Amino acid sequence: MADVRRRALGTTDPATDPKAAGYVPKSADSVPSKIQAEDDSSARIKVTDILRILGGLALLNCTLSYFITGDSFGWGYRPWWSKPTQVSSWVKGPLQLTDAQLAAYDGSDPSKPIYLAINGTIYDVTSGPNYYGPGGMYGFFSGKDAARAFVTGCFQEDLNPDLRGVEEMYIPLDDPEEDAKLSKGEIKTRRERELRLAKKEVKGSLAGWEKLFSGATGKNYFKVGEVIREKDWLKNTPKPTLCEAAQKKRKVRGAAAAAKPAGGPPV
Repeated sequence: MADVRRRALGTTDPATDPKAAGYVPKSADSVPSKIQAEDDSSARIKVTDILRILGGLALLNCTLSYFITGDSFGWGYRPWWSKPTQVSSWVKGPLQLTDAQLAAYDGSDPSKPIYLAINGTIYDVTSGPNYYGPGGMYGFFSGKDAARAFVTGCFQEDLNPDLRGVEEMYIPLDDPEEDAKLSKGEIKTRRERELRLAKKEVKGSLAGWEKLFSGATGKNYFKVGEVIREKDWLKNTPKPTLCEAAQKKRKVRGAAAAAKPAGGPPV
């Protein structure tokens, strides 16, 4: 019985004892878990280091921006969500005002914001009272949609949203001598081409102002809503004529161009 006990205590597992007949070595492809864990830990450290460096550079960039600009962590760029007035406007939702209602936001009432509109879109320009407030350099734009004046530069007679015919300022004046060389079909084709280009110019001119007042150029202006009008609001309104300043800006094609300078003085 004692011999049996001794043999039982001295037995080994063939699968783990290299000297045993049934020993099967582990696959050479298997990696000890400890080494694998160390490799994974090393990889995580490298990623962390990269993120730490990027974060440090971002912090340094923001710090330099604030010290240089004095009010911005993004070199003059301020997203809308960093501006309390824009956040408040976003929470309230877009405004819908008639032209008559818009007139109440011309800056004459200090308790109200200052609005102006371009082609039906209303913008808040309260942050520029020296320009758009009462007595400001561009105060005549406030409280109204003066899209036509933004294109023509006529700040007295064109403070209205009627854009009909404004594209004419980008169409060259006819020259009888040049027209005599063309057929009626050629003149018609030229007219259609110039009209398309002129309308594109009007659209581009408005887009530049819309970009400014939407805050895209860094100004603290922003869109707040739209002007609501009847669908046929221009139906019973006479088509305005091109103002004198805009008329002077028209180029002259052909031989007459040499005798008359193209364009007029800036307005």
